[in-house]
Amino acid sequence: MAGTGKITRKREQAISALLVSPTVQEAAQVAQIGERTLWRWLQEPEFQRAYRQARRQAVSQAVARLQQASSEAVEALSSVMNDTEAPASSKVSAAKAVLELSFKAVELEDLESRITILEEAFNIEEEHGKKS
Repeated sequence: MAGTGKITRKREQAISALLVSPTVQEAAQVAQIGERTLWRWLQEPEFQRAYRQARRQAVSQAVARLQQASSEAVEALSSVMNDTEAPASSKVSAAKAVLELSFKAVELEDLESRITILEEAFNIEEEHGKKS
């Protein structure tokens, strides 16, 4: 197995079980393997890489779903802010959330821009270093 670059079907099942189970013991039961076997696999770099990649994919899918729901969330916050019947505390909480998230978005855009500028400067420096 080590170094083959391929995860067996049983190991794929174990990774899937790890993604949905709260404990390694339960994941082993779901995957129908011994708990010690699963613990041993979790120590192998190749299995760790495959598991890490599967977790990233799961998180990426969750983030995509959050982004799809973000328009509805903004609409809900706006609705609460503008609802004349809503308690003042609810209106303040909604307004605060809108402001905090707006500021955070601007900060992230600024950071992204600064990182891009730094990466471009680094690449130029690196190119000049290679030509010398």
